Amino acid sequence: MTNKSSFISIYKVISWGFLCLIFQACGVQKSLEDRPEKTRLDQALPERIQLNQTTFQLKNNRLQKNKEGLWELYVEGDPLERGYAIGSLSKELIQKQERVFMEAVLEQVDSESYQKFLSKIIAWYNRKLYQHVNEEFKQEIYGISRFNTGEYDNFAKPYVRSLYLHGAHDIGHALQDLMLVGCTSFAAWGEKTSDGQLLVGRNFDFYAGDQFSEEKIIAFIKPTQGHPFMMYTWPGFIGAVSGMNKEGLTVTINAGKSKIPLIAKTPISLVAREILQYAKTTTEAIEIARKKEVFVSESIMVSSAIDKKAVLIEVSPKNFGVYEVENSNHLSCSNHFQSEAYANDKRNLASIENSHTQARFDRMEELIQEKNTLNPKKAAEILRNKKGVADAILGFGNELAINQLLAHHSIIFKPEEKQVWVSTNPYQLGAYVAYDLDEVFAEESKLKSIDSLKIEADPFLFTEEFKDYEKFRAQKKIIEKSIQQKEQISSKKLTAFISLNTDFWETHFLVGKYYYEQKDYKKAIINFKQALRREVTSLADEEMLKKYLKKSYRKL
Repeated sequence: MTNKSSFISIYKVISWGFLCLIFQACGVQKSLEDRPEKTRLDQALPERIQLNQTTFQLKNNRLQKNKEGLWELYVEGDPLERGYAIGSLSKELIQKQERVFMEAVLEQVDSESYQKFLSKIIAWYNRKLYQHVNEEFKQEIYGISRFNTGEYDNFAKPYVRSLYLHGAHDIGHALQDLMLVGCTSFAAWGEKTSDGQLLVGRNFDFYAGDQFSEEKIIAFIKPTQGHPFMMYTWPGFIGAVSGMNKEGLTVTINAGKSKIPLIAKTPISLVAREILQYAKTTTEAIEIARKKEVFVSESIMVSSAIDKKAVLIEVSPKNFGVYEVENSNHLSCSNHFQSEAYANDKRNLASIENSHTQARFDRMEELIQEKNTLNPKKAAEILRNKKGVADAILGFGNELAINQLLAHHSIIFKPEEKQVWVSTNPYQLGAYVAYDLDEVFAEESKLKSIDSLKIEADPFLFTEEFKDYEKFRAQKKIIEKSIQQKEQISSKKLTAFISLNTDFWETHFLVGKYYYEQKDYKKAIINFKQALRREVTSLADEEMLKKYLKKSYRKL
């Protein structure tokens, strides 16, 4: 899940801050002891009824696995009731997800004493987090946390750990080499769609390891306050990264370029969740977001069936902007800001120049124009596209592509019809299954996808190229480990590795790096040159390749 060098860098930054502020321990202690309103918190834990191996019931609440392998969750009630229901119904999934996350964190530090020190650093870093999470969400998180595993109680108590995990998504966005982040989204309406109605699509390219993406939940929530809504999420997480409410308002989030934050405030996913639950127009969404203090930069795309349009709410720790297209019927978003408020923002301008965000934005614009009038099936084709601008061949897994073959999920909305399509594994290549919110939240709820609306799996899924890509991903990890540990790899294996994904620049770079570390500089040069002939992801990657090439020539 994590890159060790990235982890160490943030570890050093936070360690320095921790040592500087060690005498403020009372503030840390207060955050560790904070709990939501005590009324009813200590009641007996509700027990679910297991109907079969993959179906669980608790009063009107239900968790079931569909035939495509996704979990469907329906929950209603006040915050604490919802939390208890989510926790009881999905406790095994929550405990599995927590182990995946915690083990990835703890494996970065070798000894028990360092792990204890790390827990104190994280407590200091999150010392203000509880002040930025509203009482309703605290209660929901508390209810879920009662079902956490007890394996990590020495690190932090279950409720505190659950709260921390809602800020971890933001840290992943700030440290883009810690967790891969490169989401792309669009909205279209009017003459740009086949029926004139609003259509929204997005890829959530948040990669935190294969295990992190194994259990996915389509959650349908009917709160006592606010609007019923759905969101595509993972176990134990109540924030919204992609969702739509019964009023036809949708929310998706795309990371912007951020500083490494030195203190946690409001997690972006909880800002998005509040919008999803309480807003029905873009104006209402903007007002909710404007009041929040955040600690990373993010574009929140909000579309509204009432407004029949979409806007971008662009938030960061020290700035706020809203972007609306003029004289256009579509809106694209990748990982940079577009509003006037960020026109001279140095970090945003550097991201546009040096990263892959502009290329994906340009490709989205290109595909929207090519498709002429959009419908859900054409939206899926755009979100599955693996080529670059002007149909450039990128290889597979290149962040220049809209489909980077690492997405946690992909999703399509028709807000005016209250219909949503969610992708199934792997990535966004499996079928998109469809739901109708009016049916799910009807008096006699139908927690079931609509077969007649299903979008079939991408044909690429059944090709030899896809099989080769999956082999490539497995071999890449082995080669990276061998380079790190200075182990020998046969030339036959390296040649076979190249053949699995030959159009991807990083394939040749890794082979070149292997030869460089083995001091075979002639072969290193050959492979670095081959990498530079491909579509390199970013300016930083290109400069890194040129440095390796220059150093290889010098060492001959």
